[in-house]
Amino acid sequence: MRPTVPTRPALTAALLLLPPALSGCAWGAYFPAVTPLERQVNGVYEGEGNGPTGRVPYRLTLGLVERDGRASGSLVNLESRKVYAGSGSFKRLVDGTEITLQLFENGTHRVNLYVVRRDTDGKISLDGHLRTVLLGREALSYGVSLRPVPKQP
Repeated sequence: MRPTVPTRPALTAALLLLPPALSGCAWGAYFPAVTPLERQVNGVYEGEGNGPTGRVPYRLTLGLVERDGRASGSLVNLESRKVYAGSGSFKRLVDGTEITLQLFENGTHRVNLYVVRRDTDGKISLDGHLRTVLLGREALSYGVSLRPVPKQP
């Protein structure tokens, strides 16, 4: 038996229908680049953590993707220069946004960050707890207070 080979007109028709078929799911889809919540929350914050080992300065670079309900960021200990990167989730609250991040250093889970972002009388703040992770369990807890860093023009 001889295999059937598509005729030239059938092949041409199939090739002409391929691009619309592959891109059809995106027609009319529009996702705004940045939502108002993302514009409010995303950015760089600096402040300090106070805990059992004293006062430690931190810088947090934070980004939310509202459509996915995900948060990501990097935390820098400005004293030791250690950098932690990770992701987590956020929830909208009546008076702010609750953000939870699991942060890693060199692939090892080191820190959990729980903060609430509030805008009180025009002053924006991230306040909450930073908890170090040792052997898979939260060990030391620091109270954290961070403020947005003004954007450079």
